[in-house]
Amino acid sequence: MPEVTIHIGGRSFQVACQEGEEQFLQSAAKMLDDEAQVLSDQIGRMPEARMLLMAGLLLADKTAAVEDKIKVIEGKLAERDAEIDNLKSAPAPAPERIEVPVVPQSVTDTLAELAARAEALAASVEEKAAGS
Repeated sequence: MPEVTIHIGGRSFQVACQEGEEQFLQSAAKMLDDEAQVLSDQIGRMPEARMLLMAGLLLADKTAAVEDKIKVIEGKLAERDAEIDNLKSAPAPAPERIEVPVVPQSVTDTLAELAARAEALAASVEEKAAGS
């Protein structure tokens, strides 16, 4: 079982841990040291046991706040999941009816007649222009 030296509040401690967990221990010690540094800056030098207790309580308070936030987020996530499930199980909406206007046949015939007259006039103008 490896032993790791950690530094908390300006003091060194030898701590044993499981093989492969050294990095986790160093990370946890850094968090505790950060809290101890805040205490040291605010209060000054204090006995080791009191410093560790206070730093641990500060971390526990932060952890409790994070756990409360997680519960709120999990509640919101559960609501969203329920909403998604409801939407998935809801029947598909009725297709939207779109009415497309129909052009009456008489208008189509009139437009075709106008197009034919325009083409005849264009041909007549071309003939006159070519003859001049």
